[in-house]
Amino acid sequence: MADRIGATPAGKDWWRGGAIYQIYPRSFADSNGDGIGDLAGITAKLDYVARLGVDGFWLSPFFKSPMKDFGYDISDYCAVDPIFGTIDDFDRLIRRAHELGLKVMIDQVYSHTSDQHPWFKQSRASRDNPKADWYVWADARADGTPPNNWLSIFGGSAWQWDTGRRQYYLHNFLASQPDLNFHSEVVQDQILATGKFWLDRGVDGFRLDVVNFYFHDQALRDNPPWGDRPRTDGAVAPTNPYAFQEHRYDKTRPENLLFLRRLRALLDQYPATTSVGEIGADDPFATMAEYTSGADRLHMAYIFNLLTNTFSAQHIRATVEGLEARIGDGWPCWSLSNHDVVRVLSRWGGVNPPEALAKVLVAMLGSLRGSICIYQGEELGLTEADVPFEMLQDPFGITFWPEIKGRDGCRTPMPWSAQGKFAGFSEGAAWLPTPDEHRKRAVDVQDKIAESVLNANRRFLVWRRQQAALQKGSIKFIDAPQNALALVREHGPERVLAIFNLSADPLAVAIPRGWEVVPLTGHGFAAARREAQIELPAYGAFFGSVKK
Repeated sequence: MADRIGATPAGKDWWRGGAIYQIYPRSFADSNGDGIGDLAGITAKLDYVARLGVDGFWLSPFFKSPMKDFGYDISDYCAVDPIFGTIDDFDRLIRRAHELGLKVMIDQVYSHTSDQHPWFKQSRASRDNPKADWYVWADARADGTPPNNWLSIFGGSAWQWDTGRRQYYLHNFLASQPDLNFHSEVVQDQILATGKFWLDRGVDGFRLDVVNFYFHDQALRDNPPWGDRPRTDGAVAPTNPYAFQEHRYDKTRPENLLFLRRLRALLDQYPATTSVGEIGADDPFATMAEYTSGADRLHMAYIFNLLTNTFSAQHIRATVEGLEARIGDGWPCWSLSNHDVVRVLSRWGGVNPPEALAKVLVAMLGSLRGSICIYQGEELGLTEADVPFEMLQDPFGITFWPEIKGRDGCRTPMPWSAQGKFAGFSEGAAWLPTPDEHRKRAVDVQDKIAESVLNANRRFLVWRRQQAALQKGSIKFIDAPQNALALVREHGPERVLAIFNLSADPLAVAIPRGWEVVPLTGHGFAAARREAQIELPAYGAFFGSVKK
C-alpha cells in the first residue's frame, strides 16, 4: 500500500455518530471567476467547515466528465475535471483538511459511466472486442422493442439502441450514462483499482452513489407492477412512471453483497476509512439492514424516508423505529437535505419558514441514532431557490417540468457575502442564480449575529461532539404530544433526554414518573422545567441528563 497523502491518525470508528458536511463542488466557492466552484475554492473555505463542528466532509463528484449529469457521468475515474482544477489541487485540499482535523470522503459512482468513457467507446465498437461485455448489452425483441420493461429514473425506457452493435444498452439514468456490467469480475477489478487510487491519495472514505444498482438480473426478467399499495421508499415521486414498478430485477440483486464484501476488504486495508451508501430501494429498511450488517459490508448507509415532503413528529418517529426494528448491528446515516431533493426548510417549513425551524431540525437530526449528513447551506437555513425554466441546468427538471422542477433549486451557489458580487461565490456570473433571500442569510451576515441560524447550529454541533450518548448511544422514544418528538439516548452511564417541539406553538411534555432530569447546557436551546414537565417554546428543544 502506498503512503497516503496527508493521512492523519484517528480512531477507526470516527465515523460512527460523526457529522459529515456535504459539499457540492460546483456551488461551494469559485477561485478563478469562471462561475463554477472548484477545488481551490473549497480549500480556501475549509476553515469555515472546521468551525462548524463537523468531523469531515463529503465531496460530490469532481472527476473528468462531459457534465451531462454534472459529474455523475464520469469519463475518467482517476482524473480531476479541468473545471474543478488539477490533481495537485486535490492533494492540497486533502492536506489542508487533515491539518484542520477534517476527514475527506469522496463520491464514487460505480453503477455507470459516461458514454464518453474510453471503456464504453471500446465496448460499443463491436461485439467481440476485449471490453465488449463491460456494459449491459442485450438484443432487441423480435419486433425491435427493448428486451424488457425496465425504466429509467430520468424517464422512459432504461434501454437505448446502439446502431453500431445493433443492440440495446442499459441505462438506469440518462441515456448518456450506460450501466457497467458488474457480473464481469474484470469490471469489478477495474472499479476497485480506481477506489484504491483515491485511497492512496489520502481520502478517508467513500460515499457510494446508488449503491444497490450495481447488478442486474442476467435473465432480464420484466419487473412486476407495483400495484395500488403506497410506496414507502421516498426516492421517487409518484408522478414518475419509475414508481409504477416493483424493482425486483433491475437493482438490489443478491450478487451486490458479494461485491460489497470485496469493496470493504479494500477499505479495511486503509485504517480509519469508511463508506456510506445511498440506497433507493422498494424496501429501504430491509436493504439498509442487509447492506450494513456485520463487518464485511458497508459501514453505514442512508435512505430517502426523511428526504420526502412528509413532516411530522409521528413520521420521524415511525421512520426511525421502523429502521431500528430491522437494522440489528447495522448503522444508519441520517440526512434531511442533499443535492437531489428540495431543501428541507422549504419542504417542511413552507413558503416563509421560521429561522427557529432551521435550528431545531439540525438539533433533531443530530440526536437520532446514527451518523448525520448536513448539506451545504443547511447550516445557514437556506430555502429552495426558485429557478425559472429558461435558466434550468438539470436534465431531470427539464424533462419533468413543471410538476417536478428538478434539482437546481437546491444546488444554487453558497452565499458568502450579502453585498459581494454574486454573493461572494464568484467574480464571474455563476452557473446558477443566487436568490435575494439567500443574500440575507449569507455567511458574513450570520457570523456577526450571536443567535443566527449559523451560530446556533455551530454551537449545537460542537456541543454534540462532547456527548457520547448522542453519538453512539442506543435510542428509545417516549410518548409526547402530537407535535413533539421525545427520545432517550443511552451510552454506558450516560442517559440524555432530548425533546423537540416541531410546531409554531409552545407546548409541554410530561417527564415520565420516577425520572430525575437535570437540564444540560451549552447546546444553545432554552426550555423551562416546571415540576413534572418540560415547557418548550415554538420550535424549541430541551436536553437533559436522566437518572431513573
